Amino acid sequence: MPSQNRLAEQLDPATTALLTVECQQGVVGPGSALPELAEEARSSGALDRIALLVGAAHRAGVQVLHAVAERRPDGRGANSNARLFRAAGRLPVQQHSGTAAVRIAAPIEVAAEDLVVRRLHGLSPLAGTDVDALLRNLGCRTLVVTGVSANVAVPNAVFDAVNLGYTAVVPSDAIAGVPADYTPAVVRNTLALVATVTRTDDVLACWAGDAIRE
Repeated sequence: MPSQNRLAEQLDPATTALLTVECQQGVVGPGSALPELAEEARSSGALDRIALLVGAAHRAGVQVLHAVAERRPDGRGANSNARLFRAAGRLPVQQHSGTAAVRIAAPIEVAAEDLVVRRLHGLSPLAGTDVDALLRNLGCRTLVVTGVSANVAVPNAVFDAVNLGYTAVVPSDAIAGVPADYTPAVVRNTLALVATVTRTDDVLACWAGDAIRE
């Protein structure tokens, strides 16, 4: 874990953005297409901690982005080159554009200044989306990555952020995957090699100070 002073430098609100990954109703909500993942995100407390981070970011003036995975009802442009995509196409709940499934799930609150970035293809919240251009236009150098899943999309986001030159920060208790013991393993053996790994309370402490100063 980094020192609080070093973490505070990395999390300067003027140059930091918070990314929520696939925290949408059809993934982590009560009617999820992936009930095991939704249950883990909620029972672990990860979803509640993401909501806390989003609220703190709003108060501290940190830009929030919500990365949403969706597909057209006709599937046009969607991938079919991996088992994951083919299985997703057969699930009883589909992440169709414009439906409740692709709305950000409670208890996360979306503010007017938040950016919602939607993708119709691929595995990454960054590659092939507007996220990188938006971050650069906003002057962001640090990306705090939260959400699901620790199996696929979260590591993708971290790797892509690092490859693009951003400092990636991962609050390890604000991400979730399945099975439950996989998340700490991937954090310890993979994400810790390329990102600053911390805890939600430490991020909240950094941003609480900035909110008070404002």
